[in-house]
Amino acid sequence: MKIIYTKHALKDKIPALKRLGWNISKNKIEITVINPKWKGTSKHGQETAMSLVNKRHILRVVFRREDDIITVITLHIARRGKYESTL
Repeated sequence: MKIIYTKHALKDKIPALKRLGWNISKNKIEITVINPKWKGTSKHGQETAMSLVNKRHILRVVFRREDDIITVITLHIARRGKYESTL
């Protein structure tokens, strides 16, 4: 399985999170996609994977799966409960 990133995820979101004090590595993103604590679907029908960042926050990764390629579309940090309650 190969994981690739959109320009938006790689060049915009990861650096933006880092500027806000969230040091989210590509390894953390890939672990979240491969072995999520929670799974869901975005409002646009894309798959989502979520994992804990700390006691109060989750990492939510929106991605698309085509054959053996996973494309990370976007990611963000959210407070716990915002997305888990919709699962």
